[in-house]
Amino acid sequence: MSNIQIVVDSTSYISSDYIKENNIEVVHLSVELDGKTDKEGLPGTFNEYFNRLQSTKDFPKTSQPPMGEFVEAYKRAFERGDEILAITFSSKLSGTYNSACMAAEMIDSEKITVIDSETAVGNYRVLIDIAVNLAKKGASREEILEEINNARKNTNINLTVESLEYLKRGGRLSNAQAIIGALLNIKPIIGLIDGELIATDKLRGKKKAIDFMISKIPENVKVISVEYIQNLEEAEKIKETLQEKFKDAEVNLNELGPVIGSHLGPKAIGICSSW
Repeated sequence: MSNIQIVVDSTSYISSDYIKENNIEVVHLSVELDGKTDKEGLPGTFNEYFNRLQSTKDFPKTSQPPMGEFVEAYKRAFERGDEILAITFSSKLSGTYNSACMAAEMIDSEKITVIDSETAVGNYRVLIDIAVNLAKKGASREEILEEINNARKNTNINLTVESLEYLKRGGRLSNAQAIIGALLNIKPIIGLIDGELIATDKLRGKKKAIDFMISKIPENVKVISVEYIQNLEEAEKIKETLQEKFKDAEVNLNELGPVIGSHLGPKAIGICSSW
């Protein structure tokens, strides 16, 4: 068993099997919808939430984990090892990183390294994989941090949506923009730029949007993740296309949960690449 224990947040969307196999502590963000607050679950549990999201006009509020939940996660991790590596999704998207840092100061900051991944979803998962694999091989926290810093420089995330409704609800589009966009079948491309999700391009039709996202994958890609929300069949077809085009790459499917998915809506698609 590795001496270094890994702590992550729920927007990593790692499976329960992966968590058990690698003794990972997951600290959960929360989502409030129609006055009901729930902790974000794990992949395979998201359908009920997205069904609720489609049946309401309310826009959810997401919350970072309280510092105390990181404290408890660190305590559990210290029962298994002497050091901790905590990795959170981008600090520009949430205050989760700050909660993790404050908790580390309370417990034992000398033995806890907190990393701002500066990324999200599939590429966040890539960094977790790097940390898990290196920790198993006996690498130090410093060595793992160096590898993560190098890896996150070579990543790309693009997402698109089925409906503009959820971008409108979240304040990213005005009513007029959403109406005109829907009439013209406009599909925005949302990229992760310097740790922030920003609309970078607009295309007419989802197929063109997906083709555009695929065109942004470099030839030397190592890992590709297809992100999806309640549209597994569509994601599987994209995965097949990517496996044919990038024969040497690892291609994965990644189900998005409420914290990220609320801003995109059901049937959104994303493509993350790491090289």
